[in-house]
Amino acid sequence: MREHFGCPVQATANTIAGKWKVLIVWRLSFQTYRFSELRTLLPGVSEKVLASQLRELERDLIVRRDDTNQIPPRVDYSLTPAGKELIAIMEAMCRWGSEHLGVPPTLPPRPTAAPFDSTLAVGG
Repeated sequence: MREHFGCPVQATANTIAGKWKVLIVWRLSFQTYRFSELRTLLPGVSEKVLASQLRELERDLIVRRDDTNQIPPRVDYSLTPAGKELIAIMEAMCRWGSEHLGVPPTLPPRPTAAPFDSTLAVGG
């Protein structure tokens, strides 16, 4: 676990730090996905890195891994309630980055223009 120096802001930033974590969380804010579906949505990520990032997000209680114990095996990933709370923070960071750094958003927008509503998320 990365050092947070007793700072909750640093601890939060550490939780989503990682090349693919923000993208994973953002995609899971739309719906539940299987591993292969996430890999398709994130071109360029290797299976090893995606699995590692998902494990870290699961460890930090951001992502839930649901193994349905069926044949063939099926594992679904979704956001936990804590993960859903990160969406509003990510949206605010997106606005700030666009306004102050001039970086245009490239990810698909959420279905509503309103702030994140956890009732719209899978399992919400």
